[in-house]
Amino acid sequence: MAIETGLQGKVVIVTGAAAGIGRETARRFAAEGCRVAAWDVDAARGASLVDELTAAGGEAAFFAVNVADAAAVEAATTAVLARWGRLDVLVNNAGIVRDGQLVKFKDGQLVGSMSDEQWEAVIGVNLRGVFHCTRAAVPHMITAGGGVVLNASSVVGLYGNFGQTNYVATKAGVIGMTRVWARELGRYNIRVNAVAPGFVATEILASMPQKVLDGMVARTPIGRMGQPLDIANAYVFLASDAASFISGAVLSVDGGLVVGT
Repeated sequence: MAIETGLQGKVVIVTGAAAGIGRETARRFAAEGCRVAAWDVDAARGASLVDELTAAGGEAAFFAVNVADAAAVEAATTAVLARWGRLDVLVNNAGIVRDGQLVKFKDGQLVGSMSDEQWEAVIGVNLRGVFHCTRAAVPHMITAGGGVVLNASSVVGLYGNFGQTNYVATKAGVIGMTRVWARELGRYNIRVNAVAPGFVATEILASMPQKVLDGMVARTPIGRMGQPLDIANAYVFLASDAASFISGAVLSVDGGLVVGT
């Protein structure tokens, strides 16, 4: 018996939709018959995504949004409601990295540290952005009788990672917010879950040395990098009627990744 997703005709906001996991997530929701609001700071790639989805028979619109900007998020949410009159699913996918060690010593001397700019940039998009978008979307879900919020965490939010104090802090924070919101919003028929991807073959990883990529694969029991579609499928499942009793969960989509392997 096939699983019925119940997503046909629903309105889905995908942040960070122009590339990588976000782009594939927008495609998957469009394939389910959803109307997709693609949010990103990259207008050219966002527009090309909308062209792609509409050419395939879907319904989509691009909104230039920096999720770190609360006013921009509120304005874009209002625009989505004005266009489609409803908001059913929010996928808080947007994220950036600005890696660096907390402090770096060489020959007994401090030679570097994570800057305030590195810290604030990542906190602004990855953590504050999730807060802004969810705060803007949830009131409309409540008045409509329910909805789904899906947050992008990471396996590093569960286990930590060298050189990523800022990124790990945001991804661990997202898990905490997910669990709080599941408790607060369940009474309004709003489900809140997080997805924690492992090593996924996106443009961010494409610039890494092959030796590093090979090491990532070696640490993954399934024996391959994840693909954006693997994560997109998880989002679609968690948004669907098949997951109607799942809330407050953190779904690891990581090929069986275990710390220390």
